Amino acid sequence: MAKTDNKPAFVKRDTIIAGKEYARLLSSLKERFRKSQIKAAVKVNTSMLEYYWYMGRDISKLHEAAKWGSAFFDCLSLDLKTAFPGQPGF
Repeated sequence: MAKTDNKPAFVKRDTIIAGKEYARLLSSLKERFRKSQIKAAVKVNTSMLEYYWYMGRDISKLHEAAKWGSAFFDCLSLDLKTAFPGQPGF
């Protein structure tokens, strides 16, 4: 039967692993990992902001030519929701 809990396995630690150099290495790796996560999130957010800005610009241009009551936004929203199911905001 597979183990389902997420508890870390215990390992035998020798004096090298218990030393200050190991602790500094571990701390450095954790800090760099967290910084990388933040950088990735910022890049994703920046890309999405650019996408939404261009989306708004492009919609505005095309909407100017659409006739009143043409259901332009309803159709566009439905088509985007169909293309990207489960993605909020459309």
